[in-house]
Amino acid sequence: MDLRNRVFIVDSSVVFGVCIVLAMLFNKISTTSSQDIPANFVFGDSLVDVGNNNYIPTLSRANYVPFGIDFGGTPTGRFTNGRTIVDIIGEELGMGYTPPYLAPTTVGPVILKGVNYASGGGGILNATGKIFGGRINFDAQLDNFENTRQDIISSIGVNAAGDLFRRGLFSVTIGSNDFINNYLTPAVTIADQQLTTPEVFVNTMLSTFRLQLTRLFNLGARKMIVVNVGPIGCIPNQRDTNIDAGDDCVSFPNQLAQMFNTQLKVLVAELRANLKGSMFVYADVYTILEDILNNYSAYGFENPSSSCCSMAGRFGGLIPCGPTSRICMDRSKYVFWDPYHPTDAANLFIAKRLLDGSHDLIFPMNVRQLFRASSS
Repeated sequence: MDLRNRVFIVDSSVVFGVCIVLAMLFNKISTTSSQDIPANFVFGDSLVDVGNNNYIPTLSRANYVPFGIDFGGTPTGRFTNGRTIVDIIGEELGMGYTPPYLAPTTVGPVILKGVNYASGGGGILNATGKIFGGRINFDAQLDNFENTRQDIISSIGVNAAGDLFRRGLFSVTIGSNDFINNYLTPAVTIADQQLTTPEVFVNTMLSTFRLQLTRLFNLGARKMIVVNVGPIGCIPNQRDTNIDAGDDCVSFPNQLAQMFNTQLKVLVAELRANLKGSMFVYADVYTILEDILNNYSAYGFENPSSSCCSMAGRFGGLIPCGPTSRICMDRSKYVFWDPYHPTDAANLFIAKRLLDGSHDLIFPMNVRQLFRASSS
């Protein structure tokens, strides 16, 4: 019998029933996967600020053109042309973009998915960034997280909140401003360096940081990514303010960063060993960015030293990016967007290394492994 021309009559109620079952199954899968995505809490400086500085009186702002030129063409307060590192990681892990703490819409159920507390100009030390006026240093960011924590507890209860924090990702990207906009600031450099040696200054940073990271743990954080300080002597601002370095990166700022990073790695290991249940990860962004700068052509970049958004200076590092600045035509060919911050293209490479990098770059596990790990 030729079945190709036969007409099959199916009870419409059966079809309807099958559709209902499939819809329920799809909804269950969607709900489960959504619930499986942990909250994302972000702390740090302008490298990961997504708009908190829009809401405070400060000179450190990025809520004007041409910032965000490759982020839908809209400046949001991100200090780059496109996405930050945490934006890219959030996209990759299905967490999306984490909203700024100070935004009036960051309330209610929104906070259960995580909050971004980072602030341009902020540092580990409370004196850092004072040249900008307003900024939210790490201690104040922790105060803000305490407020969020209490709101979450009030919303879902102590036990559920504790589980949310244990499963959540916490990242801390801070420390660069403590050098660039504190110890190395021209207005205070001479006095500070006469009174405080680099070793003493770095030790002060680390002892303060130890207390802050321990406080964050005591507030419930378990999966924590601690990012080190990058090669700050290679940014356009430092190149242009230290012309004796010529075409090379400036040595002293990089030496400060390396001194801090060496001891930070030890600190993170100590905290991981001593704080029961902690899963602290040390992220070596210094090495990642140094590799990009040294092998820029292999990664598709053409300019590893100048800012894409520039106004003055050989490397475009003397004046902050603004509406009257010159903008490079192809941002993907530049490592630096402005005198201080990487481009979206550079952030993408850094984020990929943090997500899936080997243990020599992010120890003892990468972000994707941390994301999947269970904490006690």
